[in-house]
Formats: sequence, structure tokens, C-alpha cells
Amino acid sequence: MGHNLNTTNGKASMMYVGEVPWHRLGTRLEKAATAAEAIEAAGLGFTVVKMALKTAGAAGLEVKAHFATVRTDTLDVLGVVGSRYQPIQNKDAFTAFDSLVGEGEAIYHTAGVLGKGERIWLLARLPDYIRVNGDDIVEKYLLLSNSHDGSEVVRVKLTPIRVVCENTLTVALGGAEQEVRIRHTAQAGEKLRRAHEILGLANKLYAELDQIFNRMNEKKMESAMIANYVKAIFPENPESKVPARKESIHNAIFELAETGKGAEHSKGSLWGAYNAVTEFVDHYRQPNAHASTRLKSMWFGSGAKVKKQAFKVAVGMLN
Repeated sequence: MGHNLNTTNGKASMMYVGEVPWHRLGTRLEKAATAAEAIEAAGLGFTVVKMALKTAGAAGLEVKAHFATVRTDTLDVLGVVGSRYQPIQNKDAFTAFDSLVGEGEAIYHTAGVLGKGERIWLLARLPDYIRVNGDDIVEKYLLLSNSHDGSEVVRVKLTPIRVVCENTLTVALGGAEQEVRIRHTAQAGEKLRRAHEILGLANKLYAELDQIFNRMNEKKMESAMIANYVKAIFPENPESKVPARKESIHNAIFELAETGKGAEHSKGSLWGAYNAVTEFVDHYRQPNAHASTRLKSMWFGSGAKVKKQAFKVAVGMLN
């Protein structure tokens, strides 16, 4: 295992459908018709069980009310959980999408494993797309993630991706339920089977995003406004020991707003400034990091938080 991406028989535990994605990781499938195919190609066929915890040493005393989550094929301990925690197997989490895929409502696009199996994900592409300014295309995705270490619930959230630059646009819609969250309890299975409720939520929120993105494009931004927008996301700290680092970030984003991928569609607008931030986070913030490290950050970690803040600040400027 390297770079926090799990491997099976020397291959990255990851799959993708169609064209090679920016991260260039995983097994390519021409078409993933079912969750079973995605699971096999991405090395997600393992199961997780709860096992009693015991203290080290000859006595081996049982630790009450706490259990280890263990991957059965490798016997790797993935985390420590409480008595109410119920593992949700990868096949159960994924097959929630099978009814959507079977009816042409979505296609499996990317799936993979991080760490020893602590976190898994599935990216499903929905039909249709958002058009910004006529020909700037944003494709609609749902990102399902599940953890086996007790750190996260099952989550299904909107993950728009701007085609021209492959930026993942982390969003935060104020006052709206914007993701499905399922706790690891005995009732989790029933909630996972309600896939069409997920689709209904996604359609509603993507319609809202269509309006927001186009309003961003209509709001013109002078250089000083772009600079203030970036500073609101990456605030300056006079006491910082590395002020040059913050200044270099500001300069890099300002440059991307002028000359980045897709700038010809959006230069001089709030939409362009917002995408300059997402392009910086996804493609330039960790220039020497492995693709899987960047992927983890941009979807689940600090990169996702920065992009969420960039969206919130931008929406605030529309009001």
C-alpha cells in the first residue's frame, strides 16, 4: 500500500469508466452495468466484521462496550467502535445505486479504497448537465462514501465537476438538506434501499445550483474584488511565520483567474474567481503529492473545506 491508496495484488484498488480521469489510477471498464462489476474492478469485495477487543498480555481482558472493525480477507484492524455500530458492507452501500443505474438514471464512474479499507467511495454520474454561459459544462455527480473505522456515517452528496478543467466543485447550499447521511445502525439497510429519494434530492439541489452558477457568471469582478474574494478564503495573518506562503497562494489563484483552464469562458466574473480557487486546490495546492493523496484532500479533507468556503463566500457576494 502506498500514498494512502489501497492495493490488491499490486494493483490500485480503484476503477473508472470511459475516458482516463485526471488521477490516472485504477482499472478501466468500458461500462459498469452493476454494482457487482464496480466492486470487483475496484477491489471492494471484502467484508468487515466487529470483533471483541482485549487487552494485551497473558490475561487478555475483554474491553467492554468497544469492538474492533476487522477486514476479513487481510485481518487488518480498521478502527474501534461502540456496541451500537453495525458495519455496512461495500456491496450493500453500492447496490443502493443499482436501481438508478438500471433505469439509466446514473452510471458508475469511479470507485475506490483509501488506506487499508478505512474509507471507500463511489462516484455516480447523473444524466444531463448544467450549462453556464451557454457552453461551459458542469456535469452532475453523486459521491457516496462509507467508512469502516467508525469515523464517518455513510454519506451521499452532490459533487459537480466542471468539464473544461476537471475541477470538483464542493458546494454548501444554505438552509437546504444537501446530503443523505446514514448512521451505522440496525436501520441502515432500509435507508440505503430508498435510492430514489436520493435522486429526488439531487435533482432539486442541482436545479438550484444551475441558477447560482449562472448568477456567479453574470457578476463581474474587477481585480481588486478578486483579490478581496481570495483573501476572504485565505485570510492574511500578520503573525504568520510564513507570510510568503499565503502571498504565493493569492498570486497563484489570481493568475488562474486570468489564464487557468476555462478562463476564456469565465474571466472577469465571480464564476471565474470561484473556479480559480477550485482549480488551485485540485491541481496545484499539493504539486508533489500522489494523485490519491490529492483526491482524498479534494473530496474528504482540507481541500474540500477550502472549496466549500470558496462557494459560501461567493454565494454571499451574490446577495
